[in-house]
Amino acid sequence: MILVKTEAGHQALKDRSIPLSPRQRSAFILFDGKRSVDDVLAAGMGILREDIDQMVGLGVLAPVAGSAAAPVEAAPAQGSSGRSRQQRYKDAYPIATQLTGSLGLKGFRLNLQVEGTTSYEDLLALAPKIRAAVGPEKAAALDKALND
Repeated sequence: MILVKTEAGHQALKDRSIPLSPRQRSAFILFDGKRSVDDVLAAGMGILREDIDQMVGLGVLAPVAGSAAAPVEAAPAQGSSGRSRQQRYKDAYPIATQLTGSLGLKGFRLNLQVEGTTSYEDLLALAPKIRAAVGPEKAAALDKALND
């Protein structure tokens, strides 16, 4: 589905009359009537389908004329183990902080980045940096927590 900003959306962006999170605001800008919902989700903004549904519900985004007007379908949030993304984040976060904390001063900035994550997607994006810093053997537990 392709979404476009509504008049109310343009006004809300200017005067901030409708509260949007920073991630929603960033993703909102990408909805130009050309990009699909999947394109925006894949852009790495950390936005979730629920955020997009909320923006549609607030009336700041609407389907482009001729685009499928079906509601945005939620992507499966569970993997083969049946754990949700939130549970994966809860499982992986302590492993990531332990790994980066064990690097000492060398891993200080990376540790701060891990502590700044707020979602599964954020931590998943940092996983390659952690793997490069600690090595694949030590990162195996993190990979398992994120991807199992």
